[in-house]
Amino acid sequence: MTLHFFVNDQAVTMETAPERRLLDILREDLELTGTKEGCSEGECGACTVLMDGEAVHACLTLAAQLQGRHITTIEGLEKNGELDILQNAFIQEIAIQCGFCTAGMIMSAKALLLKNPDPTPEEIRTALSGNLCRCSGYVQIVKAVSRAAREMGGRK
Repeated sequence: MTLHFFVNDQAVTMETAPERRLLDILREDLELTGTKEGCSEGECGACTVLMDGEAVHACLTLAAQLQGRHITTIEGLEKNGELDILQNAFIQEIAIQCGFCTAGMIMSAKALLLKNPDPTPEEIRTALSGNLCRCSGYVQIVKAVSRAAREMGGRK
């Protein structure tokens, strides 16, 4: 099938099988390797990206679902050589640990902040509940999201 969609604000037109996973398209075809493959079952959240502003698991999203959609990956948060406020907050709060879950965590947090710029710590934990961190860095991750919300004009 011929697909027309957007990745990080860039138009993409490609021919591919409708059952191919978004994860494979991003990593193999578009060489956007920030999105990680963890469980391949939608359980760990390492492959989380935004589709039209909503957090989705790229390992469960099929090519047939992409027509006309806007996908944002971790690479798409950087603008003009500058990291997103959320990415910087993860660095400042040392919320990176080993780094494998970081891109998915940031993308889930970004989806939350797009809808709720002033989340409580409990709302942050709920939004991140689909993302697993094996380094148990959740305390720093919640602090990072709270910090980003404050810096974006949310929580005081």
